[in-house]
Amino acid sequence: MRLTRRSVHTAIIFGMTIAALIGAVVGSFFTLLATGSFSEEALKTMPFVEMTEEQKVESAIEGMLEEERAAIAVVEDVAPSVVSIVIEKERADVLAYDEYGYDFFAPFLSEELYTEEELAELVEIGGGTGFFVTSDGYIVTNKHVISDNGATFTVLTNDGQTLEAVVVATHPFEDLAVLDVEGTGYPTVTLGDSDQISIGQTVIAIGYSLSEFQNTVTKGVVSGLNRSLLAGDYYNEVFIDNAIQTDAAINPGNSGGPLVNLHSEVIGVNTAISDEGYGIGFAIPSSSIARVIDDVITYGYVRHPWLGVQYLQLDEFYAEEFGFTVVEGAYIFGDGDQGGVFEGSPAELGGIQDGDIILRIDGVGVTQEYALSDIVSTYQPEDMITVTIMRDESVFDLFIELGEYQSE
Repeated sequence: MRLTRRSVHTAIIFGMTIAALIGAVVGSFFTLLATGSFSEEALKTMPFVEMTEEQKVESAIEGMLEEERAAIAVVEDVAPSVVSIVIEKERADVLAYDEYGYDFFAPFLSEELYTEEELAELVEIGGGTGFFVTSDGYIVTNKHVISDNGATFTVLTNDGQTLEAVVVATHPFEDLAVLDVEGTGYPTVTLGDSDQISIGQTVIAIGYSLSEFQNTVTKGVVSGLNRSLLAGDYYNEVFIDNAIQTDAAINPGNSGGPLVNLHSEVIGVNTAISDEGYGIGFAIPSSSIARVIDDVITYGYVRHPWLGVQYLQLDEFYAEEFGFTVVEGAYIFGDGDQGGVFEGSPAELGGIQDGDIILRIDGVGVTQEYALSDIVSTYQPEDMITVTIMRDESVFDLFIELGEYQSE
């Protein structure tokens, strides 16, 4: 068959392309060989060359070593800012209580067993963890760690200092507290954005494990987000919403310690472990920490916005039970002597009534995933909000100025 001019032209171009490609590969090979730059790394990047099994193993090991180096760097960055908290009480106070509460006979028995000086001695009853958030001595920890009003708190720093600490603020609704120690120049942590974390990302926990092993380091991943749970002990339970779940080992004594990402940023405060499962721990998101610190520095205490309602979070079951046409929202619902709207509250002043259903706050829907309390907590006292109400099938807006929650 006779080739046309077009076929010959195409064949020539194709042949030239193949020749150029082969020439590039061969040329690269001899250039590397001639210059002494021929290496395993160069071999990996050359066209048409596959890695051997040995090279794949070496590459995998290098990846693990890189991750290990990153974890070590994080610990070196953050550990100096982490402190151990030792909780102590006078021996007489400790002996006066057993697992069931106050023991009426304990003081009489104690006087027979101990001298006055021995009864006045401080004995360690527990421990927790915290971390410096300001260079002049503010330390963030869990509220349940410092909940014993009769206790004395001592801080052990990473460089061996022993410092007396005082409680300066606690959060009214979250398991967070702030301690203060004298002095300046303390190393501080960097807070990360807990809204940007992802399930599966690597995290590191640092804490006073078992109230015995200072600055114990454990590593894991973020196992879940937006968890709800009760934290604390039998006497001091605190409800936690939007918690970060992790499989990094968190033991008693780790409470109040930092949960850190691989950028050396604190993304949470370790607060609880599950009694029912292995390798399930929880942390309060760092977004809550930032607000607490700002309030304490500015006002000397933690401020919290207050709307002043009791409510039932609607779902399909409750909507059907009450005969509502909506399946999401906050149903303002009282119990006993207390109505759904507190007297003198911002809600009452703004026109909210028992039986109303709050559908939205500033256009944000009230749902099972984003409850009314969650939405309100993102504001500050004195903020004006638009509350969308359903009342007797009519939907309208109310404009309400939030108040400040006053603890009793």
